[in-house]
Amino acid sequence: MKDDRERLLDMLEAVERVERYTQRGRAAFERDELIQTWVVHHLQIVGEAAAKVSRQFQQTYPQVPWPQVVAMRNVLVHDYFGIDLDEVWQVVARDLPDLKRQIEAVLAQWKEQT
Repeated sequence: MKDDRERLLDMLEAVERVERYTQRGRAAFERDELIQTWVVHHLQIVGEAAAKVSRQFQQTYPQVPWPQVVAMRNVLVHDYFGIDLDEVWQVVARDLPDLKRQIEAVLAQWKEQT
């Protein structure tokens, strides 16, 4: 079973995979269904990993918006055919860079403490 640190690493890896294909820009995202599917899938992974991080760990690192990350995953999974690609892009452009920095900071803090 994975521990909290491994879940964070899963989140970070999924964010980096999103970055890999979204650096081509919004126009590429909007016209390429494979990129859209790739991004949605990896955002689901981010949310699933966040949901499995222990409550204690989440409380120790409240700077990460755990509930919002999990909520996005739930929307993507449960409303799959109603996904708003504009909102997905907004999450990628607006929220993922901050989330990545927060995860990296938590991993650095965690490493210092162990």
